Amino acid sequence: MVIFKPSEVKVMRVRLGLTQAKLAELAGVTQAYIAKIEAGEADPRVSTLEKISKALEQVGAGEQHISVGQIMSSPIISVRPTDRIERAVRLMKSHDISQLPVLDGDVPVGSVSETTVVRKIASGENMSKLLKRSVSEIMDGPLPTVSKDSDVDVAYHLLEYEPAVVVLERGKAVGIVAKADVFKLTGKPKT
Repeated sequence: MVIFKPSEVKVMRVRLGLTQAKLAELAGVTQAYIAKIEAGEADPRVSTLEKISKALEQVGAGEQHISVGQIMSSPIISVRPTDRIERAVRLMKSHDISQLPVLDGDVPVGSVSETTVVRKIASGENMSKLLKRSVSEIMDGPLPTVSKDSDVDVAYHLLEYEPAVVVLERGKAVGIVAKADVFKLTGKPKT
């Protein structure tokens, strides 16, 4: 059994369509305590987290499998290593995104983000000269990748540490899952 962190309880509860009251009933705790845990105002014991996690797991067992492919954004917005940084900045701005995968053909070879560009400018680089350079000169390592058929839980755990995850099908990049895509699963609570 997976024991969820207090910060994960609300995400899982909402994903499963449970109210705080229903989760409290299933876990044998009060609704007020669930609210405090979700707000970060309570530091529950491991035994309490075990009860809450067990309740979430039991409800989730009846849920159908949701794949990364169901929440990914596609087609993927990307740049090539030879593109100018100016193009990457323009794409991020026009699509209101903060990072782009760098693809060589359909294969991820790096990433570029607003943060990377801002750091270069903050370190004293001339912005107009920087924008004329190629993406390969400043790109970071590639974003993590997952298969299109992977369970969304795999992407959730990667998104704790990464800004986005590239989705592959037969070794080719076909989509991307950013942190905002997680909210595509929020919907009406189940009855």
